[in-house]
Amino acid sequence: MDFLKFMFVPTILFLTVVAPIWITMHYRSVRRSSRSLNQEDRESIEHMLETVDRLTERIATLEAILDDDHPDWRAQTRRRAREVATATDKE
Repeated sequence: MDFLKFMFVPTILFLTVVAPIWITMHYRSVRRSSRSLNQEDRESIEHMLETVDRLTERIATLEAILDDDHPDWRAQTRRRAREVATATDKE
């Protein structure tokens, strides 16, 4: 009987303090893990990243071609951008 009296208080503390916190933390971690990306989402993101890499390479190639054919195309583009910005500021 002495052992039961000794374990009464720790058992009550466990059931009222530790168990609810433990259960709450468990289900919070389950919810977080279910919110993570599934395999289909990961594949979609990988496909998008590959597309971005290909488009970046294409842009670099096009800029290199333009640099060879029209050396001052960047300056012209900047001038036009400034003209458009100035025109929209005046309106």
